[in-house]
Amino acid sequence: MVNQLTISDDEVAISVEEIPIPDASQLITEDDTPVDNLPSEKQQRLLTSCLYSNLRDHPFLAAANVGIYHTVSEPAIVPDVFVSFNVQIAEAWWEKPNRCYLTWMFGKPPEIVIEVVSNKVGHELGRKLDAYEQMRVSYYAVYDPTLQLSGAPLRIFELRGIHYLEMETTWLEPVRLGLTLWQGEFEGRVDSWLRWCDANGTVLPTGDEKAEQERQRAEQERQRAERLEAFLRSQGMDPDQLPQP
Repeated sequence: MVNQLTISDDEVAISVEEIPIPDASQLITEDDTPVDNLPSEKQQRLLTSCLYSNLRDHPFLAAANVGIYHTVSEPAIVPDVFVSFNVQIAEAWWEKPNRCYLTWMFGKPPEIVIEVVSNKVGHELGRKLDAYEQMRVSYYAVYDPTLQLSGAPLRIFELRGIHYLEMETTWLEPVRLGLTLWQGEFEGRVDSWLRWCDANGTVLPTGDEKAEQERQRAEQERQRAERLEAFLRSQGMDPDQLPQP
């Protein structure tokens, strides 16, 4: 506990006892009881890994199934995915205080939290929504691929004042990211996926998709060079004898 702080102004003295920071060694940072399902695990990995393949200009943290401690007296809440901008993981990340998201250590809550609905017992539109609202998470997305909770597969809530309001758009302007539903193949599985996108609705590519795009561009350049060489030879010119630019 920090020593008592006394503020004096003439004959006025105010004493403030600082609230003690919780002992991180007593916090449950993991319980080693995985309960997620295969579709949710793959969806979570798609969302987190894609950001690391695209956002390189600013520090951020994207994680799946990592506990967030936001109130001293409350247990951690564990979202399927969360994103926090302008933060960095501690170098000694195996030390107990650094293995989960302690809001009082990072200085703020995450900007985005995503829950993937697989049944009706997760309280994603009830208790969890209330918790993220109290935590002051800017955006809360509920992805419900099998329509367990409502007729909409994707619902996004934005913090307005002290309460969440459901958004009509899926573009999160302050963080320059959007969410969209995408039909396609990820890691050998063709399905409908929740993806990050830009302001035009174009999905952010995964690392594998980026590599494939580079491969296709290289192949196009090779074919273009071969066509140019064939044309020059058809005109009686030796491409190897042309002056270098």
